Amino acid sequence: MRLPLIKHIVEFIELNDEDYVVETIETLENLIEAPGIKDEELDVIGELLSNYSGALEVHKEIQAGSTKRDALNGFMKRVTGSVN
Repeated sequence: MRLPLIKHIVEFIELNDEDYVVETIETLENLIEAPGIKDEELDVIGELLSNYSGALEVHKEIQAGSTKRDALNGFMKRVTGSVN
């Protein structure tokens, strides 16, 4: 996951609507099942899915009252904590 990408997607959601991101996630999830897709392509799609999903989580925290900075920092702490 990349914080700058998640932040950018959160800003997109704020300017537009989270439905675009939800539909993008659904499209990428469907694309994973395409015949002939290569491992490298799956890696890229997986990374995109992680960033989009993370942005949705951050956006929900912002809607619940967190500042953008706190929501982003909290999300990244949870993610890095789960990896360790």
